[in-house]
Amino acid sequence: MDMKDIERINELYRKKKAGTLTPEESEEQERLRKEYIQAIRENLRGTLDHTKIQYPDGRLVDLGEKYGQKGKKS
Repeated sequence: MDMKDIERINELYRKKKAGTLTPEESEEQERLRKEYIQAIRENLRGTLDHTKIQYPDGRLVDLGEKYGQKGKKS
C-alpha cells in the first residue's frame, strides 16, 4: 500500500461524508480499506516477530518464536 492508495481512501471518505459516493466508489473504498488493514497487520506482525522481552530474572522471550511466524514452515 502506497501513499497514492491512502490518499484515495481519504478522498473517498470525504465524498462519502458529503453524500456523493457512488456504489462503485463504495466498493473501491471497502477494498482499499481491507488492503490497508492487511498491510497494518503484516507490519505489526513483522515488528512483533523481532521483539524480545527481558524479564527481571534475566531470561529473554522471543515473541516471534513464542507467538509468531518465526520457526514455522510454510
